[in-house]
Amino acid sequence: MCKVKIGLSLSQIIIENILNFSLIMDEKVSSKSTLKATWGVIRKFLSTPSFFDIPRINILLFIATFFTTYIMNGPGYAICIMIILFAHEMGHFIMCRKYHVDATWPYFLPFPSFFGTLGAVIKMKGHIPSKRALFDIGVAGPIGGLIFAIPITLIGLHFSEVQPIPKDASSYLGLGEPILFSFFTKMMVGEVSEGFDIILNPIAFAGWAGFFVTALNLMPIGQLDGGHVIYALLGKRSTIVYRVGIGIFFLFAVFVFKGWILIAVLLLLFGFKHPPPADAFTPLDFKRKCIGVIMLVVFILCFTPIPFKI
Repeated sequence: MCKVKIGLSLSQIIIENILNFSLIMDEKVSSKSTLKATWGVIRKFLSTPSFFDIPRINILLFIATFFTTYIMNGPGYAICIMIILFAHEMGHFIMCRKYHVDATWPYFLPFPSFFGTLGAVIKMKGHIPSKRALFDIGVAGPIGGLIFAIPITLIGLHFSEVQPIPKDASSYLGLGEPILFSFFTKMMVGEVSEGFDIILNPIAFAGWAGFFVTALNLMPIGQLDGGHVIYALLGKRSTIVYRVGIGIFFLFAVFVFKGWILIAVLLLLFGFKHPPPADAFTPLDFKRKCIGVIMLVVFILCFTPIPFKI
């Protein structure tokens, strides 16, 4: 007698489905466990201190950023912009160490774009003890970067050339000149005749980028360096300055240069709240108040309403 299997009982179907589901879940769990274990190994490798107790991830990002800046604008630009960014972030880092605020080493951000980088950041993990500490940490970065950006600009302008404006200028990108950069240009190059323009040496472009970064960081908004300075100067009243500042910046973005819109939206998303230091009552001394005013003037001198002219 021939037999043929024409069906399965309900219990058999349920059992087989459970077994199949169990096998699939075991594979997924095994896959997730493998990925988690692999990521754990990679994370441990990257976070392990290397030279001078600097984690490998910071060193690798530094090398990658040098590579992207080198590819985009050449060795002179790469060396100079890295010096400016490094000086800026180390200004913050050194002040954090001075006031015993736990902070990471700088993370450089490689990006194959116009600048070859998105800059660099450090992450502060600890509480800031006082307004003076907040102020010193905030201003140390822009001051450190500017100390190197100024001589780099002067050297770069010395090697820049004045050339006739070509009929087809599509391969050139015009740069807006902040007041400080314009002053150095006239000092090093002099007046440029009509029909001529300055073709910036890559070193000079690095200096220009240094002023650009300094201005962005000194905007008196939120948790930017300028926001730290304003909070240290005005305390909770700094919220008014933040709101006015972002309002003016949005007007620039809408009516002057639409390239600012993305940055304006990001600043709005980051919010206006600034965490207070442990001692939010001891005021700044007169010297720091004067430096704070000077830094706001530096912001005006370095800011470019229309940074790029296509």
